[in-house]
Amino acid sequence: MNTNTIEDKFILGGHEFTSRFILGSGKFSLDLVKACVEKAGAQIITLALRRANEGGLANILDYIPDNVTLLPNTSGARNAKEAVRIARLSRELGCGDFVKIEVVHDSKYLLPDNYETIKATEILAKEGFVVMPYMYPDLNAARALADAGAACIMPLGSPIGSNKGLSTRDFIQILIDEIDLPIIVDAGIGRPSQACDAMEMGAAAVMANTAVATAGNVPLMAEAFKKAIEAGRSAYLSGLGRTIEHGASASSPLTGFLQD
Repeated sequence: MNTNTIEDKFILGGHEFTSRFILGSGKFSLDLVKACVEKAGAQIITLALRRANEGGLANILDYIPDNVTLLPNTSGARNAKEAVRIARLSRELGCGDFVKIEVVHDSKYLLPDNYETIKATEILAKEGFVVMPYMYPDLNAARALADAGAACIMPLGSPIGSNKGLSTRDFIQILIDEIDLPIIVDAGIGRPSQACDAMEMGAAAVMANTAVATAGNVPLMAEAFKKAIEAGRSAYLSGLGRTIEHGASASSPLTGFLQD
């Protein structure tokens, strides 16, 4: 299969993107945000509403290029009602119709509340939002989110900020196989190789924040993630080679080359 002939579109809510790297901004210093967006080639960047300090000394919006789609998140929401209120406020502030739903009331493990997330998704989808719900990878919850009008499903790879990688790999694969929406791996991806792995599985995109923000050279790490995600996508589209569980298979003939 020639990847050059494949029409590979990444579409969310009727919007088409060429980059499959979604960049989180929660842990970046403001002076690095713009540089990282440029190095990562990201076309979507998250925005915690509490960081958009209108009239303040440092407005994160001033550091994000105009051609980048803002993805406000509902970070801090403990239930559906709070998430809906934050989403509506973000739209009123001019952040657009995209919204990442985060509903977390577990302060120890920071795991998303799938049930409250479904409620918020249904309300906001009916109001015309492009709803991107962050969730614990559960097939039944993912189906409910799809029925509620979600534009994609964003399962966590491992606990947020942990950099542990794809701890929920098997469950994410089930979602990729069974849900007819883009599956965007979010939270816990710690290395470019893990992002590549997620893309090889068939994920539509990867979101990263902590892994980039805590690197020794932040712009360079952002670029490394970009390249890893592109490589993983190309590998997935090419059709990965078979895996042999036992024994081996010669890549070159083992007989005949010594014969006259």
